[in-house]
Amino acid sequence: MRRTLSSRSLLAGLAAALILPAQAFAHPHIFAEARLEVVSDETGHISQLRNVWRFDELFSASVLLDFDKNSNATLDPDELAEVGQTVLDSLSEYNYYTTIYDNGKLVKVSKPDAIHADFKDNQLLLIFAVKPAEPMPLKGTMSFGIYDPTLYTAIDFPSDGDLAVVGDKLAACQHKVVRPDPDEVISQNQSTLTDAFFTDPTGTDMSKLFATRIEFTC
Repeated sequence: MRRTLSSRSLLAGLAAALILPAQAFAHPHIFAEARLEVVSDETGHISQLRNVWRFDELFSASVLLDFDKNSNATLDPDELAEVGQTVLDSLSEYNYYTTIYDNGKLVKVSKPDAIHADFKDNQLLLIFAVKPAEPMPLKGTMSFGIYDPTLYTAIDFPSDGDLAVVGDKLAACQHKVVRPDPDEVISQNQSTLTDAFFTDPTGTDMSKLFATRIEFTC
């Protein structure tokens, strides 16, 4: 996970800043607005999850500084490709920040073919799709969310419409967007949310309790 200096700031945020002390994880340092499209196919299975992440200007500026190899104050196609490849490689062990539950079972995702990077209005955009690593028929209860288990990056969905349903079969299922109240989560999980969580959430993986998600009943 340790890379050259040129890619370190990107990895620090998107791959949980492994070079930083545990105390750094107590609150987010990077902010992104996201859109997630949960897609079903004609066979009645989840086919893919489409993601768009738009990062805050401060972090985006640090990425520009590190990856602008020719110092022309922009990210050229080859530089954007390097950003995308860096994220593609670094987020694999974090399941690309994707949390899927199929009838209570945690489902991993397959490595995407590519992560496409863009830079618009002084903000970095990452666009990619992931697929469940195993078949997911539209049956029972399912949940889909995007969150950083280290809490280093805060991924926000500005509106419920940014968690979208694509496919007639999936749209026919009952679905709702869940936005947990942090105070309620803490109150309801005091016995498991220990001090270790707030200093080292990677060791507990409890941060998923705070994540916005979309739930289905089919």
